[in-house]
Amino acid sequence: MTDDSPGTWGSDSGRDTGELFAADDSNRLIKNLELLEVGAVPEGDRIVGRDNEIESLVSNLKPIVRGDPPTPVLISGKTGTGKSLVARHVAQTATSVAEREDLRVADIYVDCSQHSTETRAVCATAREINKAAGSPKDIPLTGLGASQYYTIIWELLEDFDAAVVILDEIDRIQPDSDGNRDNILMQLSRAREAQKTDTNIGIIAISNKLDYPDKMNQRVRSSFGDAELLFPPYDANQLREIMHAREDAFYDGALEGSVIPKAAALAAREHGDARKAIRILKNAGVIAEEKQDSKVREAHLNEAKRRAEADRVAEHVATQTPHARHILLALALLTKTADPDDGEDGYRTTHVYDAYCTVCEEEGTEELKIDRVRQLLDEQAFLDIIESRRTGGGHQQGTFTAWRLLKDPDVVVKGVGHDPELVSPKIGADD
Repeated sequence: MTDDSPGTWGSDSGRDTGELFAADDSNRLIKNLELLEVGAVPEGDRIVGRDNEIESLVSNLKPIVRGDPPTPVLISGKTGTGKSLVARHVAQTATSVAEREDLRVADIYVDCSQHSTETRAVCATAREINKAAGSPKDIPLTGLGASQYYTIIWELLEDFDAAVVILDEIDRIQPDSDGNRDNILMQLSRAREAQKTDTNIGIIAISNKLDYPDKMNQRVRSSFGDAELLFPPYDANQLREIMHAREDAFYDGALEGSVIPKAAALAAREHGDARKAIRILKNAGVIAEEKQDSKVREAHLNEAKRRAEADRVAEHVATQTPHARHILLALALLTKTADPDDGEDGYRTTHVYDAYCTVCEEEGTEELKIDRVRQLLDEQAFLDIIESRRTGGGHQQGTFTAWRLLKDPDVVVKGVGHDPELVSPKIGADD
C-alpha cells in the first residue's frame, strides 16, 4: 500500500480513518449539543429570569400582528444577560403569530460586531431580507454605497407586511466621516414617515454599553421614546435555573449533582454571565467525554472554565478591527516578556503604544495616532478584556493611566493568530 493510499494518509499507525468515525460512542454524555450552544434560541420555557423583559418587548412589537406600526426598542446590558436570546425569541414568536393572521413578516438578525460600518450593516440587512423573500435579487457584498443598499431594502420590503430587524451590538458601528454612528437606526425607524416604504418595521437595537442611549442622535432617540430595556446580570440562583433548563442536553444521570451549582457559582462571580455558565457546562461535558469518564464531575469544571475563557477571548478577538487586535497583541506580549513585578500594576499608555507600534511594524501596517489607540484601549477596558486605572508615578512623573491585561496572554496571542511560542522576541521587548 502506498503512502497516499486511502485510509493511511497522515497516520503513523496505518489505522483506517473510517474506523475513527465508526468508533464506539458508548461513553457519550452529551445527548443534544445544540442546547449547549450559546447562540441557540431555545423554547420560551427554557428562558429563565426574563419574564418582565419578554413582556415589555412583546408589548412593543405586538402591533405588528395587528398590522400596525410597532415601537422601536433599545435593549442594553452587559454581555451574557440574555439580550440577544430574548430578542430573537420574541422576534421569532412575533413572526409565527403574524403568519397565523395571514401576515408575512421578515425576521432579520444582523450582528453589527461582524458588520461594523453603516454600509456593511445595511448590506447585511438587505441580504437577510432578500433571503427571507426567497432570494429574488443578486445583492453584492461590496461595490454599492449605503444609499443603494437602502433602496434595495425598500424594494424588498414591498413583499412583506412587516419586518422585525434586530441590530445586535449596535454600539460597534463605526462613525462615518461626519461622526454619525446611528444613521441606520434613523433610516429604518423613520422609513414610513419618509415614505420610503409602507411596510411596518420593528427595530430592536441591542447594546452592551449601558451609556449607549446617552450617545444616540437626539432625533433617533426620540423615535425610540421610552422603549428602553435594561437587562440586569443574572444572580447565582437564576444561573442554576438556566442550566437546569438545559440539563436534558445530557443523558440521564450524566451530571454529578454538584456540577450545576458549582458552574453557576463560577459564572456568578463573573458578572452573572449566562453565556459563560453554559459554555463552562458544555466544556465540562466535552472534557468528561474525552477522558471517557462515566459522569460530568466537579473536577472537570476548572479545566472547563479555562477552555471557556479561551473560547470567549478567541470569539472576542475575532470580531475586533485589525488595530484593536494589534493593541491586544502588544499588551499580551508586554505581559509575557516583562518582569512580573514591572507589569503587576499595568503599563502606562506610552509603553503600550510603543509596543503597539512595534507590532504594526512587524505586521507591515501603518500605526494609528496615540489618541486613537487610547480610545481603543478604553473600548477594550469597557469589554473587560483589559483593566485601566489612574495611578501616581511620584513627584517627577505625576499621574498616568496604567493598562493591565485581564486575560491569559497566551490565549490572546493565539486569538490574534500567532503561536505563543513563535512570536518575534522584538515585539514587547524593552525600549
